[in-house]
Amino acid sequence: MKKILLTVVLAVTMVRSFADEGMWLPLLLGQQVYNDMVKRGVKLTKEQLYSMNKASIKDAIIIFGGFCTGEIVSNEGLIFTNHHCGYDAVATASSVTNNYLKNGFWAKSKQEEIPSPGLYAEFLTKIEDVTAEVLDSAKGLSGLERVAKVTAVTTAINKRFSDEATSTIARVSALFKGNQYLVFVYKRYSDIRLAGAPPESIGKYGGDTDNWEWPRHTGDFSVFRVYMSKDAKPAAYSPENVPLKPKHFLPVSIKGIKDGDYAMIYGYPGSTNRYETSYGIKQKIDIDNPTLVKLREMRLKYMFDQMKNDPAIKLQLAADYASIANYWKFFDGESKQLIKYNVYDQKKATEAKFQSWANGKPEFENIFKDWGAAYDQWRPFSKHRVYINEGIFGSPLLAFAASLQQVENAIVKKGSTADIKKALEAAKDHRAELLKNENKASDQQIVAAVLQMYYKDIDKAQHPIGFYDGIKAGYGDLNDEATYKKYAAGIFANTMILDNAKWDAFSNNPDATVLQADPAYAVASAFLKNWQGKFLQSYQQFNLKNNEFGCLYLKGIMQMDSVKAKKMYPDATFTMRVSFGNVKSYAPRDAVKYDYVTTMKGVMEKYKPGDYEFDLPEKLIELAKKKDFGQYIDKQRNDLVIGFITTNDITGGNSGSPVIDANGNLIGLAFDGNYEALSHKISFDPVYNRTICVDVRYVLWCIDKLGGATNLIKELKLVKQ
Repeated sequence: MKKILLTVVLAVTMVRSFADEGMWLPLLLGQQVYNDMVKRGVKLTKEQLYSMNKASIKDAIIIFGGFCTGEIVSNEGLIFTNHHCGYDAVATASSVTNNYLKNGFWAKSKQEEIPSPGLYAEFLTKIEDVTAEVLDSAKGLSGLERVAKVTAVTTAINKRFSDEATSTIARVSALFKGNQYLVFVYKRYSDIRLAGAPPESIGKYGGDTDNWEWPRHTGDFSVFRVYMSKDAKPAAYSPENVPLKPKHFLPVSIKGIKDGDYAMIYGYPGSTNRYETSYGIKQKIDIDNPTLVKLREMRLKYMFDQMKNDPAIKLQLAADYASIANYWKFFDGESKQLIKYNVYDQKKATEAKFQSWANGKPEFENIFKDWGAAYDQWRPFSKHRVYINEGIFGSPLLAFAASLQQVENAIVKKGSTADIKKALEAAKDHRAELLKNENKASDQQIVAAVLQMYYKDIDKAQHPIGFYDGIKAGYGDLNDEATYKKYAAGIFANTMILDNAKWDAFSNNPDATVLQADPAYAVASAFLKNWQGKFLQSYQQFNLKNNEFGCLYLKGIMQMDSVKAKKMYPDATFTMRVSFGNVKSYAPRDAVKYDYVTTMKGVMEKYKPGDYEFDLPEKLIELAKKKDFGQYIDKQRNDLVIGFITTNDITGGNSGSPVIDANGNLIGLAFDGNYEALSHKISFDPVYNRTICVDVRYVLWCIDKLGGATNLIKELKLVKQ
């Protein structure tokens, strides 16, 4: 009990919550926050929202695959999550003959469900506050010594709470930039099977054009099932396994929604940085985001050129393209909204207030002076880092080639035969994955383009010594695009990485000289070693200082605000959170007002036959024209509601999160945010922020009417009018 009380005290001294802002730890809602939820309309008790001892909503919420959220919706372990969360699993299960990505998939029985190797579901079973244990161990330490100690202690805690034999996994999460530590304990189930997915034309309807936009008409959902052994334990895939019997599952409401209705979202938001400084805002706006957007835009262009005319290539590159595109648009929008809403000036004002309080307090008074100096030292090299991560190693071939440094090290350091063999075996597995996904035509274009962009954009003093001189001597003018195209063509034509005979010869007789002479490895190695040798240490030093100042800054804020009764919440850390708000329309600009729902009418208005983003299945068109919406119709509109918006506070990782009504029923799945509030990782906008959700009635209609999987519908506990 003392640990819980300690955490509650800390939790009310942190991030201020305004309007619908706040990603709350369900364990630590506090009476004040719960009272606000009641005022908004919730009908559930705190224990129904979260309980460690009794079944509660938290028992129906899962980590899906380590990157998304899912929810259990039946007493047979049925999972709803987003289409983009299940995208890779659907693509992996697909082939040109059985293209489930294109045509959709519906298991009409459990026997037809498709195993999804690598996917897992984690259920939260326990949370404990370990702040004292971690911080006491690090007293008096600073810099790398402190980091090493904290890492050692948290690793030990994870090990203490974990049990591989029972699939129990623990992860310590640092909250409030290292001022608090909680250990979250999960039960992991690794037998996950695909039960249903709509065609991509539904699940990604609107594509990149509609991404991060409202109005939205995307059926962003997929359906999986979690299995367990016959003795009710987590188990690897086996035909003998049986569907999970969950502690709790969410009833599904088809009653419909109206503007102003209470909405609650549970899930695993990945990361926010609501205490980012003005220095960090400037870095993002001036360097990091524009560079990332530029490089991703280039990669997407060359991938799309190959995908648009060949279904096989589209299938091959689909998952990577979707992942790159998603945050390409996000970071572009983030910069624009940070500028539009003057977030830099807001941060400066907050920092001035803090400085006024910190003056005369030796521990805190020089934070911003020292922090600014750290940014000044790092800034000249920061664009280089983005180029390494998003440009040079944005090429799948060069990224794999860089990983062969482990093989080179094993050979050059005259490691044992076993060490070399181990490195080669790892490389062999990674190479197989590369070859499965590698599209040479697009990757070759990417390599040519990024080498030229790096040459123009990165300070010449930071270039790998002699690299561009070699290109000039052998291929021509460094300002000529043709020079880089010829150079890239030579890499792809001659690398052993893409040639089985050459690769086998090298594997049978590993020789460092042969590896170093390989054109793909030579390029990757030149940039990697240049970065590691000259700039990596500067980045590590900056990162260390940035984290230390962040921790100290929040410690100061805690002291500054400790006498004030304010509601606070920690930044997102991919740990279970709940946010609450309302279904709500909004007016983003003069003379424009957006309704809170979209309907099938809007789907048909956007429809473009044969279009890459706005095509539709023939059966959907047929059913829509007949208004054959069954029990899922919205009688008020005489139409099928597709999506709706709420004021909830979410971020990446919340994809697939359940949107829950005042009585604990599922009404939709969260899948996106709106463009007008893309600064949300750093600054929540109480006026314009909206969460975009697919209405569960559209989900059920697709499963039932479009897919014919009435077996799945029968599993659900439907709440009707």
